Amino acid sequence: MTGFIALWGHLLAAALYGALAVFQLRRWNGDPRNRPLITAFAAMSVWAIFLGLLGPYTLLTQFAESGRNLAFLAFMYGLMAGAEGGAQRAIKAVFAAVGGVVGLQIVVGGVMAEFQHEPIVLAVLASTSQIIGLIIAAGALILVHNLYGQAAPGSRSALRFPMLALAVMWAYDLHLYTVAYFSDAPSDDLFALRGIVLAAIAALFAAGLRTADWKIQLSRAATFQSVSVIAILFYLIAMMSAARAMEIVGGDWARVGQVAIVFAMTLGALVLLPSGKLRAWLRVVLSKHLFEHRYDYRQEWLRFTDTVGRAGDASLEERVVKALADIGGAPGGLLLIADDGYRLAPAGRWNWPAPVQAGDGAEALLRHVEATGFVLDFAAIRQGWLINGETRLPVPLWLAALENAWAGIPLVHGGRLAGLVILDHPAFRRPLDWEDFDLFRTAGIQAASYIAEARSQQALADAQRFDEFNRRFAFIMHDIKNLVSQLSLVARNAERHADNPEFRADMIATLQSSVRKMNDLLARLSPGAARGSEPARPVEVRPLLDALAAAKRRAHPVRVAGEANLVAKADPAGLEQALGHLVQNAIDASPPDMPVELRCFESGGDVALEVVDRGRGMSAAFVRDRLFQPFVSTKESGFGIGAFEARALILAMGGRLDVESDEGEGTRFTLYLPGEANLAAPFYERKRA
Repeated sequence: MTGFIALWGHLLAAALYGALAVFQLRRWNGDPRNRPLITAFAAMSVWAIFLGLLGPYTLLTQFAESGRNLAFLAFMYGLMAGAEGGAQRAIKAVFAAVGGVVGLQIVVGGVMAEFQHEPIVLAVLASTSQIIGLIIAAGALILVHNLYGQAAPGSRSALRFPMLALAVMWAYDLHLYTVAYFSDAPSDDLFALRGIVLAAIAALFAAGLRTADWKIQLSRAATFQSVSVIAILFYLIAMMSAARAMEIVGGDWARVGQVAIVFAMTLGALVLLPSGKLRAWLRVVLSKHLFEHRYDYRQEWLRFTDTVGRAGDASLEERVVKALADIGGAPGGLLLIADDGYRLAPAGRWNWPAPVQAGDGAEALLRHVEATGFVLDFAAIRQGWLINGETRLPVPLWLAALENAWAGIPLVHGGRLAGLVILDHPAFRRPLDWEDFDLFRTAGIQAASYIAEARSQQALADAQRFDEFNRRFAFIMHDIKNLVSQLSLVARNAERHADNPEFRADMIATLQSSVRKMNDLLARLSPGAARGSEPARPVEVRPLLDALAAAKRRAHPVRVAGEANLVAKADPAGLEQALGHLVQNAIDASPPDMPVELRCFESGGDVALEVVDRGRGMSAAFVRDRLFQPFVSTKESGFGIGAFEARALILAMGGRLDVESDEGEGTRFTLYLPGEANLAAPFYERKRA
């Protein structure tokens, strides 16, 4: 019975692999990776025929098995070498070592042909052949594991079937040769079943050939994961212990032990593998700790920061969506911003096919996402519920109806949900796994910090604009107060001098000037109308002082003294405004009959302008600590703006402002401006106020 199963099992396998070789030969499109695969199928077919007809230890069988191993190793090496950067040195060394052992297998097979009639020598060579087969199977399994671990995510679906077939083939060889060596028994049953196993895995090869799109992404580590070697080592130790134990017991217990081991492994597979929870847990643990990571985290983070930080036409929201989409290979994405009421509103999209009308009903879901940083898997959301342990969270219909949605990445900053980025399905529709969840969650936190920082900068800019507006408004209110004082004086004098033609002419000029100045003040309140100081130019200062004194004499006596042809570098309008503030303060601080004096003179190459009053004066502490502080004044109705703005204007022109004051004695303000020697100043146009 055993011989019948062995014969027809191997012949069936030979027929199937011969058909695979013919099929692959007919569809060959010149891809060099197909040549070793066709050779491997042909060698497998020939080897199965020899194995079924001649037995495992004949010359032809040994040569055919070596050819099969070399062909499949060449196929895997071609996949590895065709990747970007080529195979690594450590991988090449393992391929070379396994290939060398295959060469030794050929030599041993040739030697065995010479000693077919020497039972003792043949037994030793058979044992050696078993050791060689064991080593080849172990090394090949390491290569299969490493190759699949380095496969690009989009090619694993096509590559998993041939890799699984190779893993089953060499794992069976490993078990067969281990049992045969340590039990000192022929293991005819295992050799007989070998043909059935080979025939069964032919379907896996066929499934992989239908969608062969193999692209290998080399590992970032230059060495193999040692877990494969450790697992195989533990397997060998366990089998060695079991074989020796059965050998000590003796009798037919060796065969019973073999059957028991196979039965236990089969029973364990039948019991454990159907458990979805166990498979999911095992998949996560193995993927997380034993296999290559899908993402190159350094490369992903560099690309993420470059995309978000790159200035261009795209908004920050669009750049954030694109950066997150690039991580998962998604073709597009949508950003939904969350307000304080957990309502979502579209804020940016990148290659998203259509606008989204966000609705209500997501508060419970968003609170859960905010608290846990949970990445939404839309494959589960489309069922209408998000299951989290024992908690069932209702998902709004409008969110579950997003047909092209793949993953929802929360943007959490400071424990608050800033938004939700929804990614479109990548070209290869794969389910989300632990690595996607971890990386998306971390990238979402980083993206949320960028958005929060941009919002903070916008809020700061708005506050600065309001502050600038308030500052300008405070200055303007101070100027309006001065205009109101002048207009009040005109109104009082009009009752007594309305019949005087000269007064009426001066009143009209004053009103026109006041209207013009008020229009200028209103224009300064408009957005973007903050006036900076004009470039300094030569200004003749004495005519400016005379014009200012003439305007102020209507309310208070003002005297002017000084050199006539002094020229300073200044902004005329800014200088007039600064002097106007200081003169008005001097008038307010002086008794009605005490004149204010304006003087100009040359001082060490600079032009000095003095405003002197004999009023109540200020204390040294007030001058030092409070005089130039905004909104601080010694006058009951004062705004505390004049001195502050005057100094700011003078400093902007490259000058300085000094002050001397004694309580009860008066105050002296001295303006120092850069002088312009021997320069003809332009005619100063008098502005009446």
